[in-house]
Amino acid sequence: MGLFSKPIKTLDDLFTHMLQDIYYAEQQITKALPKMIDKATNQQLKQGFEQHLRQTEGQIERLDQVFKMLDKPAKGVDCAAMDGIIAETKEIMGDVDDPQVMDAALIAGAQAVEHYEITRYGTIIAYAKQLGHHNVVGLLQQSLDEERATDKTLTGLAEQGVNRKAAA
Repeated sequence: MGLFSKPIKTLDDLFTHMLQDIYYAEQQITKALPKMIDKATNQQLKQGFEQHLRQTEGQIERLDQVFKMLDKPAKGVDCAAMDGIIAETKEIMGDVDDPQVMDAALIAGAQAVEHYEITRYGTIIAYAKQLGHHNVVGLLQQSLDEERATDKTLTGLAEQGVNRKAAA
């Protein structure tokens, strides 16, 4: 049976597990972002993290709606991938002294989070469509679109100056 509370035998079981995975991941992100906001020195980065914290709280609310619409309990399952990404980002934050390098490191950590979320939401949407759960696709797509936009914003901040300042 592995690490899961029940065996994953069907695509619907896998779909539910992945919903629980992203639910847990989003909750962990809401705990990590305030620390990242405190460490950021670039004002645009700080504001971006603040905005993403509000978005993440909205994504959790949408996931609550998805679980309700599917008549499933809204609960998370441990996500080793997200725990690892957050732990690595915290470790790097503890090792960086230069504020400019810190901002670059924060962007790198945040983008690792975004890329995980993008893949997870994309997969969940594909499963929802395959399983005929079309009623939840719009909610999940909204979160996916926000994750993609955040990733694009982070890339822009890095390319428009954060990385250059860190290299100086």
